[in-house]
Amino acid sequence: MTYKCGVHKFPHFPKKKPRDCANGSKSDEFQQDLVFAFSYGSGAFQQHGQKSTEGNVVDLILVVDDAETFHRLNLERNSKHYSSMKYLGPHLLASFQEKWGARVYFNTLVPYKHGLLKYGVISSSALVADLLDWEWMYISGRLHKPVMPLVLPHSSHPLRSALKHNLQNAMHTALLLLPDTFQEETLYQTLAGLSYSGDFRMSFGEDRNKVKNIVTPQIGKFRELYSSLWPGLAAYAEFNTSSGRCEQDTSPGARMFHLNLLPKQIQQTIVHEWNRDGRWQDVEDVFRAAAHDTECPELVKEAVQKTVKASSWTQSIKGIPTAGFVKAVRYGFAKINKFWKSLKKNPPDSE
Repeated sequence: MTYKCGVHKFPHFPKKKPRDCANGSKSDEFQQDLVFAFSYGSGAFQQHGQKSTEGNVVDLILVVDDAETFHRLNLERNSKHYSSMKYLGPHLLASFQEKWGARVYFNTLVPYKHGLLKYGVISSSALVADLLDWEWMYISGRLHKPVMPLVLPHSSHPLRSALKHNLQNAMHTALLLLPDTFQEETLYQTLAGLSYSGDFRMSFGEDRNKVKNIVTPQIGKFRELYSSLWPGLAAYAEFNTSSGRCEQDTSPGARMFHLNLLPKQIQQTIVHEWNRDGRWQDVEDVFRAAAHDTECPELVKEAVQKTVKASSWTQSIKGIPTAGFVKAVRYGFAKINKFWKSLKKNPPDSE
């Protein structure tokens, strides 16, 4: 994994001193202890079709060990970031964060001196569960793509190994969805598209070319992010760096290998869907049969879609009270506007 500590070029953010890669690092905006923090999306990286990142909302994820403590301190320092939910107090805010949706609490359209921020707060324990098992496949999905690290977890923190495991999860899933030969860019589009598969917002609230726009200008960053995984896959797949061509074994044995290494939530969903006819089979029997089934890629795809669909709905509903009605409407209209602009540039019948 290639997340590195040090000074990161953060568009429109004040220059920061190198941040120590240790637990309890503090940001300039947030004085609370942060275990891990990163920026992602069009406010951090220029996407295809954009002249720059200027004017885009900066998306941040802040990972904390204690959500209640974070909200208590953040309410003291940045109470204006919150909707009327702030009157519930830090205990109920933390409870709302930890029990609903994808376990993230977002403050949306927050003004700062370089523009607007949207930041999500998640506990380290919830993030580890999402990274390892794809419990919600929400923040874990953000981390299938290159991000801009601002604070890194201590080398001994469970998040370190969980971050790498999440990339391995994504690679095993993507390979099950792909044919025996494919190009490098196709792999990265498949990896980047996992967290959007099944997301209802892709139907009307997002740029319809979002995945391509993310991958095209960042091929090098994707290659760097996933390059360390290829040696562990040598028996089943290989990547020719000079030609950009990928080849893999798609035999039942290879499929079994990948199926057995999928995250728990996806495995459970596959087993549940396979047993819908009432004839119960255990995990081993289901995977053995699925590995020989020509519809194996479709089974995996449907399992991913169901996981993403559930969390995208519940987290979006959760975002209405946390953003406040006015901000939620503003944010929603901005997303729909981007969607319509993408339709004008690339109408459906032009493909």
